[in-house]
Amino acid sequence: MSNPERIMRPSAFPMIEPEEATRLIFENVPAPTSEEVELVPLLEGEGRILAEDISAVEDMPPFHTTAVDGYAILAADGEQSRRILGDQTAGRLSGLTVSPGTAVRIMTGAPLPDGADSVIMVEFTGEQDGILTVQNAIREGENVRPQGQDLTAGQHILAAGTLLGPAELGLIATVNRPSFKAVRRPRIAIVSTGDEIVEPGNLAQPGQIYDSNRFSLVSAVRRAYAEPVSLGIAPDTKEELRDLIHTALANYDGLITSGGVSVGKLDLVKELLEEIGTIHFGRVNLKPGKPLTFVTVEQDGKRKPVFGLPGFPVSSLVSFELFVRPAILKMGGRTRLQRQVVQAQLEHDISHSPDRNEFTRAIVTEHYDPASGGYRYTARTTGAQNSSRLLSMLGANALLRLAPGPNLLKAGEIVPALLVDRTEV
Repeated sequence: MSNPERIMRPSAFPMIEPEEATRLIFENVPAPTSEEVELVPLLEGEGRILAEDISAVEDMPPFHTTAVDGYAILAADGEQSRRILGDQTAGRLSGLTVSPGTAVRIMTGAPLPDGADSVIMVEFTGEQDGILTVQNAIREGENVRPQGQDLTAGQHILAAGTLLGPAELGLIATVNRPSFKAVRRPRIAIVSTGDEIVEPGNLAQPGQIYDSNRFSLVSAVRRAYAEPVSLGIAPDTKEELRDLIHTALANYDGLITSGGVSVGKLDLVKELLEEIGTIHFGRVNLKPGKPLTFVTVEQDGKRKPVFGLPGFPVSSLVSFELFVRPAILKMGGRTRLQRQVVQAQLEHDISHSPDRNEFTRAIVTEHYDPASGGYRYTARTTGAQNSSRLLSMLGANALLRLAPGPNLLKAGEIVPALLVDRTEV
């Protein structure tokens, strides 16, 4: 281990509020450029951000078609019987022409035969020996989907920047596009630091623990619609750590480190980051997660973000949720960056830090209020809130923001709740 005589000193970085940290991140994390696009097959398009405008190349439907099963007829024939000429099924042209006194059997989605101007539903007809009888007359155009009813040739249907879901992908397929240009997903390197951590599967020696942060962060990055790249465990030696950081920034769009950002004797990450980039902040008035560090490094003409997360598992994940996730979403071209916040009523008393913004892991329940026709929310914590207790994240669907002030909140009080598992649109 290099420099074992390093002296432990208090952090020289000023403490900033979470809102200021968010502002600095959004100001310094780049949005994707027009060159950062890739061709994506339709089947892999869920959750992608469109990087081109999409327009219809032809009318849809491209011909007059029926909306029901029944018979293609002339409405002017009224209720008289008609001779059935044959069948018109979907996907082909029958070559049949409807004239006065005739009809053609037709299936939903099939092209309307020449001459026909309406379709009567099979439920209102009778057929015997090739003769059609109708129970009532219908109007011209009834049950017909005219050409271009849904889309017209040249119509603009999706704009660049659109978040793609089932309906959007269906529209792209409708205009005969098997693939499309999408914003390239950012590739985020993840590395754990510390001689005290061991790769799961190996035997930990006395004084060592197994690395959990890297695996949690890989999953969290993937859920932020980016591509995580695990770089393993970096030992706490300055030279090797410097080489690893340079390699990560040369090959990936950003870097997340876990551990090595507190004031310990051998915590080197902040020192190295200060040498190679601009540290925008190194402490946040936050619990858990106070040592969170945000740095940008200019690399090959691009500004790349580096997030130094604390080593405690809960501190690492809460810091990621509050600050890193929105940054990654911005890098991926998304415009909705923040989670939904609701006001929740506490189900029980909660003690908290009187001088820091504490984000308590909680279970928030939604209740329908028939009196107002709206919803209200209640919240209970997940138990002990130690920064090392990863079990406090298990089952949590919200982070309760407990502002500095009296250290006891009573049951029934209202607090903001950040919903961390609400499906995004």
